[in-house]
Amino acid sequence: MQQSCSSSAKNLCRKLVQVRTRNSIQAAAKTRPLCDIFINHRGIDTKRTIAGLLHDHLFRLGLRPFLDSRNMKPGDRLFGKIKPAIGDCKLGVAIFSPNYCESYFCLQELALLMENKKRVIPIFCDVKPSQLHVMDYGIRSGEQLQMFKRALEEAKYTVGLTFDTSKGDWSEFLNSATEAVFKNLVELEAESSNRRSTYILQGRE
Repeated sequence: MQQSCSSSAKNLCRKLVQVRTRNSIQAAAKTRPLCDIFINHRGIDTKRTIAGLLHDHLFRLGLRPFLDSRNMKPGDRLFGKIKPAIGDCKLGVAIFSPNYCESYFCLQELALLMENKKRVIPIFCDVKPSQLHVMDYGIRSGEQLQMFKRALEEAKYTVGLTFDTSKGDWSEFLNSATEAVFKNLVELEAESSNRRSTYILQGRE
């Protein structure tokens, strides 16, 4: 199973490289983005497990994932780095865990991903979608609560992955998550290429 998944990920990686090569002229004129994939997660639940492993695996495959513990240093302002990374990324991975909704920063990042119309892959880690709710502790405005609830509901009703850290096969899960990331990046690159081609053709008419 692991060999098959790895082979599939490599094939998707080659496709992604091919699409990017076709777009190299346009891409060369732009500033290199901060990241390809923004990993949204609750650190106390997943930083040392799923989030960290996924970041390192994607990085080794030549992508540019953003994870706060890997990409930020002491002294960096949280949203000074996070907002540009979300704005530049092509894809978001939201890792939902038991304590996710207790974090203002997790929900704020998710809302920013949705506001920027980024495609998001949800990963439900040790938690079911029905168990995720925005909590009101009386410190958030009504507008913020509604923004967080909309973002969470949109993510909950997006097809994603589930994983039980106590019973699941870590290697199989990591390969499945990596394959899902590559498939979505290939689709997004192809869509972007088609939009550019349509724009160029319309400009010549």
